[in-house]
Amino acid sequence: MKNRPLYLKKLIEFKDKEQIKVITGIRRCGKSKLLDLFIEYLKSEGVASNHIIKYDFESLKHAGMTYQTLYDEIIKKTKKIKGKVYLFFDEVQRVPQWELAINSFRVDLDADIYITGSNAYLLSSQLSTYLSGRYVEIKMLPLSFKEFLDFHEFVGDMSINQKFALFLKFGGMPVLTGYNFNEELINQVLDGILSTVLVKDVIGQAEVRDVDLLNKILRYLADNIGNITSINNIKNFLISEQRLDKKTTAGTVDNYINLLEKAFIFYNILRYDIKGKDYLKTNNKYYIVDLGLRNHLLGFKEMDRGHVLENVVFLELVRRGYQVCIGTNVGKEVDFIASKVNEKLYIQVTETLMDKQTRERELSSLKTIKDNYPKFVLSMDEVFTNTNDEGIQIVNIIDWLLASQD
Repeated sequence: MKNRPLYLKKLIEFKDKEQIKVITGIRRCGKSKLLDLFIEYLKSEGVASNHIIKYDFESLKHAGMTYQTLYDEIIKKTKKIKGKVYLFFDEVQRVPQWELAINSFRVDLDADIYITGSNAYLLSSQLSTYLSGRYVEIKMLPLSFKEFLDFHEFVGDMSINQKFALFLKFGGMPVLTGYNFNEELINQVLDGILSTVLVKDVIGQAEVRDVDLLNKILRYLADNIGNITSINNIKNFLISEQRLDKKTTAGTVDNYINLLEKAFIFYNILRYDIKGKDYLKTNNKYYIVDLGLRNHLLGFKEMDRGHVLENVVFLELVRRGYQVCIGTNVGKEVDFIASKVNEKLYIQVTETLMDKQTRERELSSLKTIKDNYPKFVLSMDEVFTNTNDEGIQIVNIIDWLLASQD
């Protein structure tokens, strides 16, 4: 079983802390395997097997289980166990009112609790009511490029650029390991993943009356990653292309987009006015959780490589624990402002700086920012690697990705 050190480290850091550990992320991104990795770690640390209890609610074995039967089963299993027990509940949202049982385990048992879920309803108001301040969310994504290199086997003397091209094409779903980059087979797997996500985590979680509209919005967002847009822009475009009934409201479009976000398919990124120090309410950007899913929907498109690279950088910043927004400053756009406690980065992403006009545009956006936080331009160029222009660091994207922290 391949390791996911970034996420495993987070679980280890929170081990035996009172907070319930909530692992969220799109289906098939590796949440269940992460639980298995952590269970292996616990056993290696001397935790007895009978102190570890795991439920996978995707299994028919637990179909129809209620929060009360779950509670009764766990109480019965732990009755004679002395000391701390470790409870794992995979896809727990399939149990109605599951939060009642989880909260009771926290109160009634000496338990360290871990749960996973594939949509943001897991962190709904009900959970907040019962577990307010008592849980920590660990946001899981598909494989990073560094993990992709570790998970896959590559034939022949393949360059790092060729491997990166495969990553951009097929994405980072861990389940694709072993398919040897067979495009036909991988497309079938990705189709199954996407269909399951839409059926179980979008349509199954809300009253979706127009599935055709949902699919049109899905494809529109996938086709426009990294483009500044708005709900009205999306609605008007779909109407102009005769893909949308003129009677459809912006509210309906907004609701369907929210459903896709809650299923962790897309991320909506706000714009921030650097000079005015305030978030703007309109014209955000969307990025997709996995480029393989995008290419499955649209086909591999070389023409928007710049936005594809932006998408990769955005996901990597999220993996590294940054809060990410888009910057705007005196009429110029900054691709990403990435913030942590006492840390901030400004990042521009471009395929190449070889063209003088492109170089001046990308650098000028950062040069208008007068504070002293680090500023980067990430590109696919090799000739500019690790150079500096008036304090702006110019770094090769692949080098930056491979320097990610475990």
